Amino acid sequence: MITKHLSDERGRSRFDWLDSRHSFSFGQYQDPERVQHGPLRVLNEDRVAPGAGFPTHPHRNMEILTYVLEGTLRHADSTGHEADLRAGQFQAMTAGAGLTHSEFNPSPDEPVHFLQIWILPRQPGLRPRYADAAPGDDPVRLLASPDGREGSLAIAQDAHLYRLRGDARHGTFDLPAEEGELGWLQIASGSWTLGADQLAPGDALEVRGETGLKLTNEDPGEALWFRLPGNGPDA
Repeated sequence: MITKHLSDERGRSRFDWLDSRHSFSFGQYQDPERVQHGPLRVLNEDRVAPGAGFPTHPHRNMEILTYVLEGTLRHADSTGHEADLRAGQFQAMTAGAGLTHSEFNPSPDEPVHFLQIWILPRQPGLRPRYADAAPGDDPVRLLASPDGREGSLAIAQDAHLYRLRGDARHGTFDLPAEEGELGWLQIASGSWTLGADQLAPGDALEVRGETGLKLTNEDPGEALWFRLPGNGPDA
């Protein structure tokens, strides 16, 4: 089964410094029909104004992934890691037993646009850790996996996150999937099609019990494909 979710159907939080779209219940946006998809609990598309950001705040027992689409995001956390993530860069953080971090736009004149993803871990109380990477220009790149293979960042869940980058040379993609898995396709930029579904930035496809899916890029852009275990929360 494939369910299409349009960009404008997402929840929204809007302030003078932040415009955030929520694929799942988050903050003041609560929808009992859209709480999570398997262990995928949060998928927010955030735009933060120049010189603004999220002050230091705590997290616990969550795998937190961030992919920067435009601009620069400055990260600092209580494990001692500090980094400026630029467009195309990716970070993975295990909150585990608990940590604090902040996210800030250091630019005086350019907004930062990024996707933030929360995935429930396979067990609580893990040791906090942080890593980041620049995935490069490969048309298909594994960003996160349970074992860190193919240069991906390791996360504490049996989930895989791929970045797909379409252009004139690379237009059709087979979406990796196995029987019994859940899937989630999030369009970051460009225009795409999967079967009869035409997909624009912010649109998503919720996938259950489907394999052999082919995604076609119609206009250069990026998409994220999540392979998720089908026997966990909300499976």
